[in-house]
Amino acid sequence: MCLIGQYKFPGEVIRINKDRTTLTRNVTVEVFEDTSGLVLGDEARCLNYPLSMELGPGLLGQIVDGIQRPLSKYFEQAGGFIKRGLNFSALDRTLKWKFRPLLQDNDNVTGGDIIGEVPETSSIVHKIMVPPNIKGTIKEIADGGLFTIEDVVCTIIDDKKTAHPINLYQRWPITIPRPCKKRLLPVIPLISGVRIIDCLFPVTKGGCATIPGGFGTGKTVMQQQFAKFCDANIIIYIGCGERGNELADVLEQFPRLVDPNGKPLMDRTVLIGNTSNMPVSAREASIFSGITMAEYYRDQGYHVALMADSTSRWAEALREISGRLEELPAEGGYPAYLGRKLASFYERGGYVEICGSTRRTSSISIIGAVSPPGGDFSDPVVQATKRFIKTFWALDPKLAYSRQYPAINWIDSYSLYIDEVKGWWNDNIDDEWGNFHSEMMKILHEDYEMQDLVKLIGADALPLQKQLTIFTADLIKKSFLVQNAYDDIDQYCSAQKQAKMLRMFVSYYNAAATLLEHGAALFKLQEMKTVTQMARARKEIKNSELEKIDEIVEEMKKEFDAIRKELA
Repeated sequence: MCLIGQYKFPGEVIRINKDRTTLTRNVTVEVFEDTSGLVLGDEARCLNYPLSMELGPGLLGQIVDGIQRPLSKYFEQAGGFIKRGLNFSALDRTLKWKFRPLLQDNDNVTGGDIIGEVPETSSIVHKIMVPPNIKGTIKEIADGGLFTIEDVVCTIIDDKKTAHPINLYQRWPITIPRPCKKRLLPVIPLISGVRIIDCLFPVTKGGCATIPGGFGTGKTVMQQQFAKFCDANIIIYIGCGERGNELADVLEQFPRLVDPNGKPLMDRTVLIGNTSNMPVSAREASIFSGITMAEYYRDQGYHVALMADSTSRWAEALREISGRLEELPAEGGYPAYLGRKLASFYERGGYVEICGSTRRTSSISIIGAVSPPGGDFSDPVVQATKRFIKTFWALDPKLAYSRQYPAINWIDSYSLYIDEVKGWWNDNIDDEWGNFHSEMMKILHEDYEMQDLVKLIGADALPLQKQLTIFTADLIKKSFLVQNAYDDIDQYCSAQKQAKMLRMFVSYYNAAATLLEHGAALFKLQEMKTVTQMARARKEIKNSELEKIDEIVEEMKKEFDAIRKELA
């Protein structure tokens, strides 16, 4: 990091060249602000540390830019634009926090151990940790009380008799992953409350997913749904390179949102706002700033969900910086190392055993939106991203324009976590969930294969079994896959409700198909009273009223029995 000129513009060294003739070094610095007014001869002072995040109490609830400048403080001083020369610390140095020690003098500690706690918000207790590279014995630890983040609360003596003072905050470079003991297989689903995601294309805690889609297909609303309802402890939302008015909506809405526990969502959220008119270098740094914050809370034992909206804008910033460095472009004008850069971001997610003396596990789940030009999924950013993720939610503009939200195309989308999460669903929610998932996907795919034929000859010309498949698929699309993010009942669907609805629709299809083989009339199966009740279940049955779904299933069995008696 460097400070440039009389206004001390922050900047980052992105290239160092050695001149073989004069034996001097030429340094290229990418400045994070408008450089108007710089002249030859202005001072460039090196700070002797890389771009780093300040990690400590006071981070949650903040709105910062890509290099962790607190935007609320800049707004108070300079209004809607960052004034040159202003410089505020990322974390408040004057605010005092109540520290409670958990260890004592002479205790042995290693990197990742928790020495004390600070109540940061109403939702989160901040764990004060030993930095990863320190191991030794506690010489002295504070008894508790009020401290600023710069106060020393603990002193550790290592094997070389070197004293290491521990503050309430740490500084960590954004490009260096924080260490962990071991990576584990992610097997617990990240429940989002969105049926098409949790039941058909799930992502795990510690998994990586991407949401590609063109303009207006619902990427931002989906990520906001995840931020509000997913069962993660900490939310990191990165608005990377989006339009200013779109990000302004996010910044306006999030402070008003309440999570399912009735507490303000901002109490467990960090917002990183880096709009398209801000410096590209800060935009390029923003996703690594976010993942560094996520790793910090992961190391405290919290499950973290990170939303990046969108990595296409980040890649465009990478392309612009690469162009300024006169590097040879690859496909789409992006630098040849686009895939490596994306990998260095997504690989920092995962379900891990974190450092420390005791065994603890936590996770970082990454959901990255991609905005390919014209919704073209052959875009280099989409193709490079698919190499590093295992869940792909393809947003379809045709579905979006027909008001089918979430506009996830159930044919183009996929999840490679199905086998991993099947055990959790079967053990904790419904022991036949795996079978019902396979049945529903089979119905939807058979319906898709018949659509061209239906357009040519009409559905009435098909065999009765095929007509039943099309009817059931339409019922599933309109009553299970559709979900209203603005409806008080339908905006969040619990895992228990999802499993019961999944069982209800698949059970209807299996029973109806059996009766159809024995000669039942198709119109009687389609006009059952419970079909209407099934269609209304998503909007009329609350998560606390699941017995009503059981009542529908029982009533459905009675109607099937009545049809069966008529056949006999």
